[in-house]
Amino acid sequence: MQPLSALDFLAEHSRSVLVEVTEAKGSTPRDAGAFMLVSRDAIWGTIGGGQLEYMAIDNAHAFLCGNGLPEMNIPLGPDIGQCCGGRTRLAFTPMTPVHAENLRQRLEGEHQTLPHISLFGAGHVGRALARALCPLPFKLTVVETRAEELQSLPSGIGSRLTALPEAEVAKMPAGSAVLILTHDHALDFLIARAALARQDLAYVGMIGSATKRATFAHWLKREGEDESLMRRLTLPIGGNVVRDKRPEVIAALVAAELLTVYAARQEMRSERQVAYP
Repeated sequence: MQPLSALDFLAEHSRSVLVEVTEAKGSTPRDAGAFMLVSRDAIWGTIGGGQLEYMAIDNAHAFLCGNGLPEMNIPLGPDIGQCCGGRTRLAFTPMTPVHAENLRQRLEGEHQTLPHISLFGAGHVGRALARALCPLPFKLTVVETRAEELQSLPSGIGSRLTALPEAEVAKMPAGSAVLILTHDHALDFLIARAALARQDLAYVGMIGSATKRATFAHWLKREGEDESLMRRLTLPIGGNVVRDKRPEVIAALVAAELLTVYAARQEMRSERQVAYP
């Protein structure tokens, strides 16, 4: 079962307060833009936990009763039992239908900018990966040739049923990631070749072993492709340090790998912006 989204929470708790980090200075548990929703008897999300969050929840409850502050500026020091050292400014907004619609539009806009991940194959590892990636800041689509496997996916995950999954690679936006975990090695190779032919993808990964990597490299050469393409292929996915083949462990390792890849890309973009303002 997937956790409630913010909009699902509001549908169940219409009388809520939006608690948002509007400014974060120094070392803070969350950055500006982070938010949580607080109703009389439930909360959704987090602004960082600890005493900061307890204070925010108490103020949100007071706000619901007609009291409370519209803004709090909290130093994260020993006075509140935290040692982050920074300062967080919070804004409190009672959720009206207009505010709920504004939040919906904001979340939809943010979702459209997320990196796109195409996961080819919804077998036991593919399903574990889909569950691991679903709550992370990615826009996930699972591609399969078998309708029955797509029926086992958690709700809310995008999917595509096709007889030619390799043709889906051309439709992916620049900066996307490709994860290849189908039930058929020949199909894996076709998808990987299509993905490696693109120069604008952030990540191309295939599940397998050193033997599978060597077999794919031999097949790629036989097909007349440039051997240098192999340098852009991550195989095996999830690294070589943790040698645990349980689907959930592989999923955790691959999720961390993708987060690292996109964090590095964001860092490079930030550095270029500083160098060329």
